Amino acid sequence: MTAEIIDGKKIAAEIQAELKQRIANLQKKGVTPKIVPVLVGEDPASLSYLRGITRTCGEVGVATETAKLPADATQQDLLKKIDELNKDHNVHGILLFLPLPKHLNALEAESAISPAKDVDGTNPISAGKLLLGEETFFPSTPYGVKELLVRSGHSPEGKHVVIVGRSNIVGKPLMGILVQKDKGANATVTVCHTGTKDTAAFTRQADILVAAVGKAKAITADMVREGTVVIDVGVNFIPDPATGKNKQVGDVDFEAVKEKAAAITPVPGGTGAVTSTMLMANTVRAAEAAAGT
Repeated sequence: MTAEIIDGKKIAAEIQAELKQRIANLQKKGVTPKIVPVLVGEDPASLSYLRGITRTCGEVGVATETAKLPADATQQDLLKKIDELNKDHNVHGILLFLPLPKHLNALEAESAISPAKDVDGTNPISAGKLLLGEETFFPSTPYGVKELLVRSGHSPEGKHVVIVGRSNIVGKPLMGILVQKDKGANATVTVCHTGTKDTAAFTRQADILVAAVGKAKAITADMVREGTVVIDVGVNFIPDPATGKNKQVGDVDFEAVKEKAAAITPVPGGTGAVTSTMLMANTVRAAEAAAGT
């Protein structure tokens, strides 16, 4: 068996086409969805992500303008900027880049973002609503995982989903999304983490396995049973002996696992391709709500 490759770029393109129509409808009413990333300092990973978001905004038709603060900005400086964006009626989405410099309080800053503009679901109010099954913005990566599964024909409804990793960014919110009694969810969810004894015993039970470990090739072929759908959220860089340069790999040993899985996402070209698109989807939805549509 060789796995079906779940093409994140193709699915992202499908979603973007739908968003373009919704944006066109908003523009007829004089509204252009706008997202403002808030960046403190010059973190290389954040700058790379920012470039990707800016590119996706251009492709879809979402306006964007980065709010940059120096690395030595105070907590008050950051909160003041967020407050300004909250009050700006032309801004529909606010995205706070993490990690912040160590002298800043991330939770306080996330809590300051208006829930109506919290398009990456980081405000504790948004997180609480997600767990309660109330309408809110889903964090973009878990939201992307759900869309990848549903749009590729592998709905998690009624399935056993095993998530390896319990981060606040992926593991926990994905669990909260998939356990809800909703279309495209309604799954039985197991979350494994560093405190789990014999993780492989759980991963081998999965109908759908989501790897969000943060460690290159942590999920090996012996941890996956035949016919499992595997979603790889990992982004890692390891030396490539062939080129002498670093190459991007996921948390799954792709070459070995694809021989056992029913379907699998590649890295790159899988979940990462959809993440920024889901951020656009949330921003468009926020603009629609602000416009009363």
